[in-house]
Amino acid sequence: MDPDRHVVDLARRGDLAAFEQLVERHRDVVHRVARRVVGHHDADDVSQDAFLRAFHRLDRFRGEGSFRSWLLQITYNTALNAAERRRREPAEVAEDLAETRPATEPDRVPAERLERRERRERLEMKLGALRPAHRSVLVLRDVEGLSYEEIAQLTEMPLGSVKGRLHRARGELIELLRRNTYDWELPR
Repeated sequence: MDPDRHVVDLARRGDLAAFEQLVERHRDVVHRVARRVVGHHDADDVSQDAFLRAFHRLDRFRGEGSFRSWLLQITYNTALNAAERRRREPAEVAEDLAETRPATEPDRVPAERLERRERRERLEMKLGALRPAHRSVLVLRDVEGLSYEEIAQLTEMPLGSVKGRLHRARGELIELLRRNTYDWELPR
């Protein structure tokens, strides 16, 4: 059962506090998905636009899937539309990778921290070089951990297309990384 179901029902009946609760629950993932597609500078605008669209379309939520999946579909489509209108900008990967580092990880010596930061920056540049559709599928699967079925629903693509696009995105990323292999240690 969808953990948001009751809150969605309250929001449909006009309870603004209930919708605020949905925003609080899903704000981070919506922002991450938006940022992956449109970049750091436009992610706030896209996130806000996605939540506004979701609010105005609550009556269209049929409950066949989770509210989260439905909201991420709106976010993904909103971000793709924004990416078409604005100039492309690399996704901000370094910040997210730093956020996911365990708090218990011991502080590294300065040279190791510098090397780690440089690798994150290179990865960010390489991800930014991918086409937005490839980058978003790759991020939804490999960073956000969504299933192939969830990605298919979110992007409104057939399951086979999701798998194919993800395969091509990974291959494209590997090729981009191989062009500068001195620090990636990828096999040939």
